[in-house]
Amino acid sequence: MSHEIVKVVYRKYDGSLHWNHPALLLGEDEHGVWVGCPPGSSGRRGQEPPVVWDEPFVILFPRDAWWTATFNAAPYKAEIYCDVSTVPRWNGDEVTMIDLDLDVIRMRKDGRVLLDDEDEFEEHQVRYAYPREVIEGARASAATLMEAVTARKAPFASPPHWLSLVAEPR
Repeated sequence: MSHEIVKVVYRKYDGSLHWNHPALLLGEDEHGVWVGCPPGSSGRRGQEPPVVWDEPFVILFPRDAWWTATFNAAPYKAEIYCDVSTVPRWNGDEVTMIDLDLDVIRMRKDGRVLLDDEDEFEEHQVRYAYPREVIEGARASAATLMEAVTARKAPFASPPHWLSLVAEPR
């Protein structure tokens, strides 16, 4: 597999580094740009020690939406993990966005869809002085994601074919 390597950089609202890692640029479709990480890929949260991911995953970066979506291979507990964020922006081989705390997660085992980290979102509104339009944008994005992920609307209907490009045969 020969794909271009890109750098994925999530930051917090104050500009501090959050999750960051290299990924393979897989391609684009009507939903946005897809990158992937094969088993054994690693990343870091800020400056913490690297973590190694045992299972492959792909991330969708939509063109004009306040979120990103990670699609995890089995047996990972969260089938889909959406980060509410600012609109992802590309600068050459780097994609960056501001993580706005709220997460929409669909669990693999029972299909439950959860809205996570509402407490962190409330706390960071004060700590980082989120402007009103950021608060409203994040809440609207979370509501849209909750509906789409629960209803299994595209691209949340089934595992994307992009995942097969980073999955190793077992």
